[in-house]
Amino acid sequence: MTDADSNTASQPPGRRKPTVLQVLPRLVTGGVERGTVDVAAALKAEGWTAIVASAGGPMVREIERAGATHVTLPLASKNPFVIRANIDRLASLIRRFDVDIVHARSRAPAWSARAAARRTGRHFVTTFHNAYGDGSLLKHRYNAVMASGERVIAISHFVGEHVAANYGVPPERLRVIPRGIDINRFDPGKVQPERLIALMKAWRLPESAPLVLLPGRLTRWKGQLVLIDAIARLNRPELHAVILGSGNARYRRELEAAVERTGAAGNFRFIDDSPDMAVAYMLADVVVSASTAPEGFGRVVVEAQAMGRPVIATAHGGALETVRPGETGLLVPPGDAGALAEALAATLDLDPGTRLALARHQIAHAREHFSSALMTRRTLDVYEELVPRQATAPVAA
Repeated sequence: MTDADSNTASQPPGRRKPTVLQVLPRLVTGGVERGTVDVAAALKAEGWTAIVASAGGPMVREIERAGATHVTLPLASKNPFVIRANIDRLASLIRRFDVDIVHARSRAPAWSARAAARRTGRHFVTTFHNAYGDGSLLKHRYNAVMASGERVIAISHFVGEHVAANYGVPPERLRVIPRGIDINRFDPGKVQPERLIALMKAWRLPESAPLVLLPGRLTRWKGQLVLIDAIARLNRPELHAVILGSGNARYRRELEAAVERTGAAGNFRFIDDSPDMAVAYMLADVVVSASTAPEGFGRVVVEAQAMGRPVIATAHGGALETVRPGETGLLVPPGDAGALAEALAATLDLDPGTRLALARHQIAHAREHFSSALMTRRTLDVYEELVPRQATAPVAA
């Protein structure tokens, strides 16, 4: 018997704090994974038991540092036979840890998780992380598992409206909970000059050059080509740009070729990853989210706002909820390099007083509306709708 088994067995039924199992494909860097870690940590802080099942990844150690338990299962697979086998694996896990709520965060593992939750009679919750494409009836049916939770969480009103319109989820089951960021980590007051200098040297950036930063996976819809075109139109030889993120090798070669055609290849940097994103934002004079398809939320925008950096985003999806034009950033039409160039010029030319006022608005906006503490509290409130607080009071000493 494991420690978790003995802890569960020692508490009278109905008197222990609940156990939540979160299920996702892998624990790599991303918004889904970060939200999973944050919720696991919040559960532990409230005295609940937090279990996470995935195929593993570098963020497993963050789950374990939060005091939660990680179980490695082949949940990243879309193979129908593996999905079917995962039902038995998850059902066994649910019984082993006496799980109360199963929370699925991605489609493939959600099919196994829903079946396992039904088999064991446990509550089932899902999170819609984007407005998934519905190009065919088969794809719609595949996506629909995410709309089948007793509670369906959407990470923005944009996603919530998509879920309601396309999957018929009624208001009594739908909850909109925007993603949250760690405002203690993304705090400009906590960035020491030594960290800025170290990253500038690592990125080989001249001290006085204005810098445009676009963080995001190297995938076409993130709009890196639009940014390269916009910077070419600006024709500012002193301007540098960092395209931060890894991904498709063929697409990277296409980006590098586009940069070469600008004649200013030495002013661009391709960086696979940054372990210190707070400092990466602080180095930037402008942070750009140039996605050509709508983002479900757009964490980059809010992280940059929290660091007081001017933000330019495309006017669709979650950005319409995180950017107030002229107050917390600028919005441009998706795929419009000319409009992006104009916005870049206007932002780079801001006088110091205007830039400072913008930073103050952005920091306050991010802290008030998009903290991880607010996101996790709202998520635990959803769990408590299914497993009420009064039924789970801790055992008296």
